[in-house]
Amino acid sequence: MRYRRSRCLTCYWRDGAFVVHPYPHGTPTSLHPVAAEVLSAFEEWTEPAGAAKTLDHLTPETVEEAMAVLADAGALLTEDSPEAHHDQEIDRHWSTWAPEASFLHYSTQHDYLDSEINVQDPELMPDPAQLPPLFTTYADAPRHPLPRPRADLQIPYEQVLYARRTHRDFAREAVSLGTLAALLSAVFGPVDFIDSGHGALYRRTSPAGGSRQELDAYLGALDIAGLANGWYHYNGLEHSLELRTEGLTRDEAAHLCADQDWIGDAAFLVVLAARLERMSVKYRTPRCYRVCLLDAGHLGQTFALTATALGLGPAQTGAFNDSLVAERCGLDNAGHTPLYVLAAGHPSPSGAHGPPPAALAAFAHSPLHETGRS
Repeated sequence: MRYRRSRCLTCYWRDGAFVVHPYPHGTPTSLHPVAAEVLSAFEEWTEPAGAAKTLDHLTPETVEEAMAVLADAGALLTEDSPEAHHDQEIDRHWSTWAPEASFLHYSTQHDYLDSEINVQDPELMPDPAQLPPLFTTYADAPRHPLPRPRADLQIPYEQVLYARRTHRDFAREAVSLGTLAALLSAVFGPVDFIDSGHGALYRRTSPAGGSRQELDAYLGALDIAGLANGWYHYNGLEHSLELRTEGLTRDEAAHLCADQDWIGDAAFLVVLAARLERMSVKYRTPRCYRVCLLDAGHLGQTFALTATALGLGPAQTGAFNDSLVAERCGLDNAGHTPLYVLAAGHPSPSGAHGPPPAALAAFAHSPLHETGRS
């Protein structure tokens, strides 16, 4: 019988112990660090005797004992087993992003079962004085109160839905403070407040896991009428902008977003930053980070549709320098970290960066469905 190291395997130190963590079939197991050396002898399908020769500085008993523990944990797989076939398939599909993406995805697949504190047991909830505030505020920051116009969102939904496109071309025309205020309020402001059983929470126009509202909005102003360029925090409770750092140029905006020149042409950016404690105080398992990412997507779509309804061209990107963006927003990039960058401005009629419609030549090189499979 031959064995091979799982291709879907991550090792790390936790609480002073060396952990071997195979996924998705295995079990995180604390072992002596020599386990990594034993695993290295099974890089390809190998019989135990052959591995023992490679590990001749270890006693056969030590190798045999380590193999048994590693096989039981799922770190060593048996040739032609269902687990080995599945491991190979996961490696084939995820190898480009492995190990970071595949580990996050599979190691958190089933931990939702115990993810939420029992709301019927108040002893398990932290002291109310230790709960994170519902709204992020910067008490000492200079404030810019925003106007409170009613957003003109009467445009038919069908028209907004099909008009929504990601824009890369913007006219050098300032966005009015009223339009910006209407967009921020509609997307990031509170709609109403609910009783969670352990205090109040608020809801936005986008869905959010447990209504935790862990995502804050930070504005990078480039061309807003009546507002100095710089980075601001949108205070949804007060409907105001709190200055974080002064100054922002188009070149800097592009550089912050992986040197994408089009970003610098937008009138403003919005950074969605997760305040993790709002989510983790209730949901304790790593899967809930996936919920934070989903929540960012919800807000991004509402932002895009609302911007479209207001006559703006929306855009978004996941390509940005996390640490530099965090620094400019005044975030610690630890418990308060950026996840997504949105942008908008008046769309340019030129559309120089827009893709052309697909013609016959494009379809000739694009498989539209699978063929030759039963």
